[in-house]
Amino acid sequence: MSSASVVLKKFGPMVYLPTILFSLGEGAVIPLIPVVASRMGADIALAALISAALVVGQLCGNLPAGWAVSRLGERFTMVIAGVVAIVAGVAMVFAASPGVLAASVFLLGFCAAAFGLARHAFMTTRVPLDFRARALSLLGGSFRLGVFVGPFIAAGLLHLFGSEAAAFWFFLGCLVVMVALVLFGPDPEKTIPVAAPALQAEDSGEAVSGSIPTIERAGVLRTMWLQRSVLGRLGLAAASLSAVRSARQVLLPLWGISLGLDASTIALVVGVSGAIDFALFYASGQVMDRFGRLWAAMPAMVLMGAGFLALSFTHDLDDSVLWFGMFAAVLGVGNGLSSGILLTLGADVAPKSEPAAFLGSWRTLTDAGGAIAPLLISAIVAVASLPVAAATMGVLGVAGAAGFLRWIPMFVPRNKGTET
Repeated sequence: MSSASVVLKKFGPMVYLPTILFSLGEGAVIPLIPVVASRMGADIALAALISAALVVGQLCGNLPAGWAVSRLGERFTMVIAGVVAIVAGVAMVFAASPGVLAASVFLLGFCAAAFGLARHAFMTTRVPLDFRARALSLLGGSFRLGVFVGPFIAAGLLHLFGSEAAAFWFFLGCLVVMVALVLFGPDPEKTIPVAAPALQAEDSGEAVSGSIPTIERAGVLRTMWLQRSVLGRLGLAAASLSAVRSARQVLLPLWGISLGLDASTIALVVGVSGAIDFALFYASGQVMDRFGRLWAAMPAMVLMGAGFLALSFTHDLDDSVLWFGMFAAVLGVGNGLSSGILLTLGADVAPKSEPAAFLGSWRTLTDAGGAIAPLLISAIVAVASLPVAAATMGVLGVAGAAGFLRWIPMFVPRNKGTET
């Protein structure tokens, strides 16, 4: 049995179960945030703004999370993020105004960034290179599982209890179990050695509670400057992938509405696309580990880019609904094949001396791509039309594929650890 299989068999629950718990609870409450905001008197625009506070919190949280992981270690960062998320969840339950709800959602996004980066940093330093993509695809699949299953759990709780508060209490329960598991369970940081030996850390005389090897802490901002070449090239291509993924979540419901479909039909189409996405999450890791990162990134980007471009020409056709369902499935395939790509590329190009600070910058860049896409779509629809917005996302996908084709071979050599 390979060392990677031994690690997963022995420590898989400690590595992936906290992520599943966090994302499961988060997936249950995210769809209810605009509903709760509306019941507090918020109009549609304000409800959308409150929902967007989650993404804003993630953007703002990545860089501080990189600092925290490099100083405190992955385990304590996850515990702190979980405890603060519990505070945010309690505030959501008892929020009496849209302002309090928005602040709580922002804080939740901040904690989600810290939690995700801590786990990403752990996998970067512990997983062997020949198994890295599959391990990170499983991590991406853990997030997808929560996002996919969470809304169904929320629907069941609403049916049983008739109140959105039940989903928020479920979220709090998931967080409590997650924090207890991380805090009192076996610590993978102390048991799983780093995947590749790094240079010996310089003894500064200070106690270090984290487990990420460092030579000299450059800090988040200095790390961004030192790594500006990879961030400004491969990072922008990665941000375009994040943008196309985000565009799928926004454009498909809007497209169904523009075709005059009812809510149940739109939900069915989007749900089938999501199911295809979830079913394929591990395939990307297998392809990346066996054939190289480019062989997963390119098909995913080309499928989604071409899917959006083709969809933009079908709006006024006689069989527009049929085309809508077909290209929703195509986009689901492309998104499923991209599972773990951003995590894996970030781990590949992270400097061995201080990966957490770099990963904070990397995740900020990719999250920004996902946050900008809905704003861009809204602006294009306002001045042009929905098909033009879909075509624009298609062009962005093709451009991102070209970026991956140019920069992955440069920064991520095949079968070789990247030294940065």
